[in-house]
Amino acid sequence: MVGNTLASKLVEGGHEVMMGSRTRDNEEAVAWTKSAGARASQGTFADAAQFGEVVFNCTSGGKSIEALRQAKAAELGDRILIDVSNPLVFAAGSPPTLSVSNTDSLAEEIQREFPNLRVVKALNTVNASIMVNPALLPGDHDLFICGNDENAKAKVARGLTDWFGWAPQNIIDLGDITAARGMEMWLILWIRMMFAFKTPMFNLHIVRASAP
Repeated sequence: MVGNTLASKLVEGGHEVMMGSRTRDNEEAVAWTKSAGARASQGTFADAAQFGEVVFNCTSGGKSIEALRQAKAAELGDRILIDVSNPLVFAAGSPPTLSVSNTDSLAEEIQREFPNLRVVKALNTVNASIMVNPALLPGDHDLFICGNDENAKAKVARGLTDWFGWAPQNIIDLGDITAARGMEMWLILWIRMMFAFKTPMFNLHIVRASAP
């Protein structure tokens, strides 16, 4: 759902997008390509990694490393990878737990596994519809990013504004990739809030004191 939403919005914005799957003829990917138009295509994870200037990891958190291994480090190279995934585990039902937390994160695991990639954690703290259209919520609300490469974060921040309409002042850089621990752990509270509100259509706005 997340990959479909992001890819569709990018195609609408005039970008060429390849959706990667385990196989080139993945039924859902083929259906998306047909519906999205001439700028849309589908292929394997490795095909998509080779195709894209920027790669989005929208896979289920428990499968992210496996999917990126199928994409192949040589194909991924030193591209920017925007990690949208969350390490949610539903083994005991809902609400889920996290497969990694506190002293590590999925984004850090990806960065260690693929050291040449420029991993930027982003978009994982909001619903897919809000990712691509923050105006669905009234007023100011914020999005977090983190990563080790300052140039990659700057490019992603510009992309979030140009592609999806996030106001620059509402994109908060939390620092290096270890900040992904907090961004991913937020999902446990986010899910509880979704149950309480009976909707996923909400987000945070950080209110800061004025400088003394």
